[in-house]
Amino acid sequence: MAITVMVVDDQEMVRAGFGALLNSQPDIEVVGQAGDGAQAVELAAELKPDVILMDVRMPVLDGLAATQRILAGSAPGEPPRVVMLTTFDLDDYVYAALRAGASGFLLKHSTPDELAAAVRVVAAGDALLAPSVTRRLVEDFARAQPVVPATPARLTPREADVLRLVARGLSNRQIAADLVLAEQTVKTHVSNILTKLDLRDRAQAVVYAYESGVVTPGPRH
Repeated sequence: MAITVMVVDDQEMVRAGFGALLNSQPDIEVVGQAGDGAQAVELAAELKPDVILMDVRMPVLDGLAATQRILAGSAPGEPPRVVMLTTFDLDDYVYAALRAGASGFLLKHSTPDELAAAVRVVAAGDALLAPSVTRRLVEDFARAQPVVPATPARLTPREADVLRLVARGLSNRQIAADLVLAEQTVKTHVSNILTKLDLRDRAQAVVYAYESGVVTPGPRH
């Protein structure tokens, strides 16, 4: 089955371009487009896409507020994956969106291959979109909130190990190789972590890991 996508951006040329690029992929179908956040909220409820490409800065309702409303209004276990579209990777709107439940972000000047790959990555949910950039974004904002490193009591030692590797941006396959585990076992651990900590997906797990002190920001370069 094709991955269904909705494109939300206030620039018609951006919507049309992304739509054409994604519709050219055999496994992706663009089912709707919206020009502002308010329209996106209505369409998302009607179309129930698998993935939403959401512009950060828009009139009427910005991408952050739209993301919050869409995810809050989704049926349990059936939320769309929201990917924030932005011009700047270090954007406080993007960080706030990740905290609100967005699955990652994509720079608007990304290549067609990167765009299609991003949709597939977030739809699969077993890897973090643009891990090095996402981690840098989270680290930069987490530095402003110093905490005492700790391991959540709700997690087993093995789950804590997996969370630290998720926060480094590793995929399930990479974590399995690092910890010498079956990939399915890692998938189960990740699912347990998200459930125990009431997190939506890997991007929220990264935010949680840094803000709770499970991992700490590295030195500035």
